[in-house]
Amino acid sequence: MGMKDNPVRQLGALGQSIWLDYIRRDLITSGELRRLIEEDGLRGMTSNPSIFEKAIAGSQDYDEDVRVMALEGKSVKSIYEALSQRDVQSAADEFGPLYDETQGADGYVSLEVNPHLAHDTEGTVEEARRLWIALDRPNVLIKVPATVEGLPAIQQLISEGINVNVTLLFGIPRYQQVVEAYLVGLEARAAQAEPVKNVASVASFFVSRIDTLVDPLLENLMARGGEHADSARMGHGQVAIASAKVAHQIYKGVFDSDRYAKLAAKGARTQRLLWASTSTKNPEYSDVKYVEALIGRDTIDTVTVETLDEYRGHGEPKERIEQEVVKARGVLDRLPEMGINIDAVTQQLEDEGVAKFSESFDKLMETLENAVQKRSVPQ
Repeated sequence: MGMKDNPVRQLGALGQSIWLDYIRRDLITSGELRRLIEEDGLRGMTSNPSIFEKAIAGSQDYDEDVRVMALEGKSVKSIYEALSQRDVQSAADEFGPLYDETQGADGYVSLEVNPHLAHDTEGTVEEARRLWIALDRPNVLIKVPATVEGLPAIQQLISEGINVNVTLLFGIPRYQQVVEAYLVGLEARAAQAEPVKNVASVASFFVSRIDTLVDPLLENLMARGGEHADSARMGHGQVAIASAKVAHQIYKGVFDSDRYAKLAAKGARTQRLLWASTSTKNPEYSDVKYVEALIGRDTIDTVTVETLDEYRGHGEPKERIEQEVVKARGVLDRLPEMGINIDAVTQQLEDEGVAKFSESFDKLMETLENAVQKRSVPQ
């Protein structure tokens, strides 16, 4: 496939950055990451404990490092941090030329704070500071969940000049709070006469999981018939995309404001929206449904390897984020009439997301523990 015929690469021409929701050591050492950057125009990478658990359990790339660190008496958590930080640093170095070429607009790699700290503001700030110093790369982002307790942590970290990827963001009201935390953090930094031009942040808005919860509720209304059946039919499979489109309108309003203009004059960057969870969960939907619907300038889509391959194979790039915005608002406005509380839905998704990430982290610790014991090496 020629570069001009590559749908993934064409997204870049439309102003959208594609990041990969995956990391593994052999992806970097084999040259595959470099190929994705050169051929697909890949512009960043994200990670989480689940991704690292699968990487460590599913390959032998880490065995020798685990053995050596176990012999040195390091704890399982210390071993995980060393492995994950090394991979993130290596990936960040691969993206370094892109980061320089785009003057810091792209080329980032994300590493998450311990998900068990999701409801601990001070613990999150302390760990984020420690990871930021340990990684020692300008093109890394520290992932912080968009919980109530995460909001002041985001604000504080931004004020200190630490790059933040705000994760587990599902609801529009919470998104507005995230943007406010970012702006207040930048304003506090500017008030201290500290530079704001190199501070980077993205707001990772999780998409498909919203439909996973809402669609069954709409299907019940469709099956029952009655006054809400038509509205339910119109909203089926559309609530997630509608939420993202409305969030994008908020983004435009905030970063076109006089308030932000004062920060932009000092070199501040916008906090770009990153579409997360864009792989399709419902097999009845197109496997590129969420990628296609949310193509827009100055946005990011972080995709799995599978979704990247699917889009490369049959994607149809076209800017769509600005299409049918009025319809999107209508989809959301009709939810209360049907007895669906979208704020309760998104809070449930946030709670479940924190729990799932914590479970993945615990499974990762267990995987490393087993790897150490397998070699009969005392910790």
